[in-house]
Amino acid sequence: MRFTVATFNIHKGFSHLGRRMVIHELREKLRGMAADILFLQEVQGVHRRHAGRYRDWPLMPQHEFIADTVWHEVAYGRNATTRHGHHGNAVLSRYPIIAHTNQDISAHAFENRGLLHCVMQLKRGVPPLHCINVHLGLFERGRRWQIHALTERIREMVPLDAPLVIAGDFNDWRSKADRLLQEDLGVVEVFSAARGRPARTFPSVLPVFRLDRIYARGLNIVDTDVHYAYPLARLSDHAALAATFDLERKHAARQR
Repeated sequence: MRFTVATFNIHKGFSHLGRRMVIHELREKLRGMAADILFLQEVQGVHRRHAGRYRDWPLMPQHEFIADTVWHEVAYGRNATTRHGHHGNAVLSRYPIIAHTNQDISAHAFENRGLLHCVMQLKRGVPPLHCINVHLGLFERGRRWQIHALTERIREMVPLDAPLVIAGDFNDWRSKADRLLQEDLGVVEVFSAARGRPARTFPSVLPVFRLDRIYARGLNIVDTDVHYAYPLARLSDHAALAATFDLERKHAARQR
């Protein structure tokens, strides 16, 4: 069974400099990527001030607006609450989400972060797919604690023989979290496996830093793609990543 995942920090539906609302263009771009499962960060669940200020502000949460009739399953994890509303991470899926949990991994009171853990049933006869959407902090000390929380959750909640995808905005410009995840969990960073190193994703106009990642375990990597193309660079300060996996081949190889 083949499926595609994509991860994108949508910057709360505003352009990379925050000058204009682009949530409508973002929705069309994400649909064009044809991913089966979307990992989205900085998703605006509610913002009452924007709703009153912008005439075409969606009347529903951004994750529901993007999903519409394309992704029938949606999970949202609220990470930060302000006087105008709240925002967090979201997972959109074409497959049934049979369980989901949002875990607070905020390292301090000034930066609210979370990991959204979803379990999906892709088809009968194969183990459920575990998907974990993360947005880690800006400071290295906090990221170390957050990576520890992530690895502990996976050790406790994800069976070793279950297929696993971890994706999101890691803010890991020095690649320290990358080494810890691969050593502690036995995951592979899919762009490193396919192309030799993680993809450059930030800033989207002229990418230098490798902040966004997709990790996998128990899956065969078929293809990878970085969505730099115009007008994506104007839609967020991050580029989008996509990876295609084959589930059955990996598990068939294990059975032999």
